Amino acid sequence: QVQLVESGGGLEQAGGSLRLSCTASGLAFEIYAMGWFRQAPGKQRELVAEIRRGGNINYADSVKGRFTISRDNAKSTVYLQMDSLKPEDTAVYYCSARRHWGGGSYSPGYWGQGTQVTVSL
Repeated sequence: QVQLVESGGGLEQAGGSLRLSCTASGLAFEIYAMGWFRQAPGKQRELVAEIRRGGNINYADSVKGRFTISRDNAKSTVYLQMDSLKPEDTAVYYCSARRHWGGGSYSPGYWGQGTQVTVSL
């Protein structure tokens, strides 16, 4: 049974930092593309950052230069370091594990339960 367990969300002031963690079990972590998505109220879920098995990284334009994704295959954990937080970063953040088949093709993937990030002025 695959499980993705997120932690590290919370309330932070604008300009502050938070670090999210997601620990996976029940899958061969090292072969999965690990990602962080977010969903704000009334909006669609969007990709924030992704790190593929070979180390390739993609970021949403809105977080480039502020967020950093990393992974520790030995701990089956992916991290999202979020700096210079803005109120518009407020959302539920979800961890994902997907197989990347090339180009824009992915397997359906697995999802965590989500962790709330709230950024106040």
